[in-house]
Amino acid sequence: MDASSQQWYLALGGQPAGPYDLKKLRALANEGRLGPDTLVYGQGFTEWTPLKAVGELAGLLASHAAPPPPLPQGRALADEIDYVIEGSEMQYVEIELDPGESAVAEAGAMLYMNQGITMETIFGDGRRAQTGGGILGSLVGAGKRLLTGESLFMTVFTHSGPTGKARVAFAAPYPGKILPMHLGELGGELICQKDAFLCAARGVALEITFQKKIGVGLFGGEGFIMQRLVGDGLAFVHAGGTVVEMDLEPGQRIRVDTGCLVALNPSVSYDVQMAGGIKTALFGGEGLFLANLTGPGRVWLQSLPFSRLAGRMYAAAPQGGGKQRGEGSLLGGFLRDD
Repeated sequence: MDASSQQWYLALGGQPAGPYDLKKLRALANEGRLGPDTLVYGQGFTEWTPLKAVGELAGLLASHAAPPPPLPQGRALADEIDYVIEGSEMQYVEIELDPGESAVAEAGAMLYMNQGITMETIFGDGRRAQTGGGILGSLVGAGKRLLTGESLFMTVFTHSGPTGKARVAFAAPYPGKILPMHLGELGGELICQKDAFLCAARGVALEITFQKKIGVGLFGGEGFIMQRLVGDGLAFVHAGGTVVEMDLEPGQRIRVDTGCLVALNPSVSYDVQMAGGIKTALFGGEGLFLANLTGPGRVWLQSLPFSRLAGRMYAAAPQGGGKQRGEGSLLGGFLRDD
């Protein structure tokens, strides 16, 4: 049988999974979910065999064989978590934890959790919950979160049972998409808007970054301060509406509405300019300023910023001048309660 058409089963998390073809196995290897000792089984085999001992599969790990560079001083390894994202417009992410593993989330984001999971409210970010830092470190972390407009507190969800797996789920705050961001594959750092963070594996730090250009700070839509996710684990951010992901080449530039920016690599340059002339800026309906994003790097955009959604809702409400009923009817104007 040709190796490309061979079907394989994997032992993942103590359970058989598959069948997978070679293309799917390569994708799993790129995601870091396969190792040399991962057990595989296929046609012609009599028992489960380590992947490194199967000639046609060992090459999948060739590009991942080099050891990773040492972590910067003070950075902790994040917990390795499994997850699944459910839903279409109103999504939630379900995280699967092994005993001792934890996830951190914004206060009030939890949807449900299994019996074996315990909650603890902490100051600051999840990294200090793992590595310590004392009262002073916790206060510094909490102060950073306060500057980004978030709560002083975060919640840590830990699988406290002795065996098995437990699950906890976190829900998106408004219609849109939940984006899994593997920080280890993104260079260990991601810049995002202030309200984008939803949850993460314990060990991911939620910090702040200051916009260096005065124009960005004053007119960029996010102010001088944005969120900075640091670590090597999984983090989940939320975007409104449909998500557009773009890879910018060096020197490539795009112009976007300032509220539509969700996240970007630190290598992307971010500046703002007036949206055309004075007449266009005042009456064009796109706001006074647009964001200029210059590569190299990846950016994530959202089609429905929450501010735009809230503005439409307010305009449709009675206190905003909207109609209470009969809006879609020819008689709507006569049926209003004045």
